[in-house]
Amino acid sequence: MKIHQLSPTPGSIHKKKRIGRGIGSGHGKTAGRGTKGQKSRSGSSVPPWFEGGKMPLQRLIPKRGFKNINRVSYKPINLKKIEELGFEEINPDVLWEKKLLNWGERVKILGEGDISKAVVFKVHAVSATAKEKIEKAGGKVEIIAYNSKETEVAK
Repeated sequence: MKIHQLSPTPGSIHKKKRIGRGIGSGHGKTAGRGTKGQKSRSGSSVPPWFEGGKMPLQRLIPKRGFKNINRVSYKPINLKKIEELGFEEINPDVLWEKKLLNWGERVKILGEGDISKAVVFKVHAVSATAKEKIEKAGGKVEIIAYNSKETEVAK
């Protein structure tokens, strides 16, 4: 068999249905749209969220609560996790390399667990108990600013 002898399987190719081309075609007059109504008119379509003119669901359900757009969120990391890592200096880059932090996230050290050796922390926030435990072990805590606005506040 050669490429010029190839042809589609019999019955797999169908002619395009020509609608609205006269009564004799069987698909004339209303062209398969039924009679009358919004969907039978040309150029009109109803969006999926349209509920026929009644009050839409998203407006019907009451809204509750408050979302603070100025909220500062931190990724919490406990001292016991830091103890497992065994580094002398902890900063966002180190935590990002160890896949404990996503790029651009702020980190806060929390005081669950104990730390046995002196570690230097350069983080965005630290809890009071964690700070106490770090300094007791001989470590140091440096608070780093996240952006220029926070740098002005930190100074």
